[in-house]
Amino acid sequence: MRARGFFCLGGLLLLSVFSRLGLAQNGTFPSIELAAGMYRIEAEVAATQQERMLGLMQRKSMPMQKGMLFVFPTPARHCMWMRNTYLPLSVAFLDAQGRIINIEDMQPQTDDSHCAARPAVYALEMNLGWFRERGIGTGFPIAGMAGVPNGR
Repeated sequence: MRARGFFCLGGLLLLSVFSRLGLAQNGTFPSIELAAGMYRIEAEVAATQQERMLGLMQRKSMPMQKGMLFVFPTPARHCMWMRNTYLPLSVAFLDAQGRIINIEDMQPQTDDSHCAARPAVYALEMNLGWFRERGIGTGFPIAGMAGVPNGR
């Protein structure tokens, strides 16, 4: 009887953790539509510390028009890494106006740091080469940022 209570309590704790992560029961993040010129982006939004820590970890694939927008609470030279991330990605660091500061290519399952060249408020991860293949680079504006929640 005691063991069953322990497992019920453990299940409630896990449910609480997932609730705090702000994740839906299917493991998805809230999303927003962005645009890079004529290219539409369906971006999942990671606005809390827990969401940013989880990011795109454990995913095996991602459609080309999808990505993840990391929202930070303050501008800084934020860095990204690829621990437990199976997809090769490109990350664009963005300033408060949504302009690209720099883009870094990242290889799966590495702990290499990929950092903003100057203080950034956002980081947009897309499949590897997405920005380059579309001629998108430093200074390019990402539209739709007005609807992004504040980082927490």
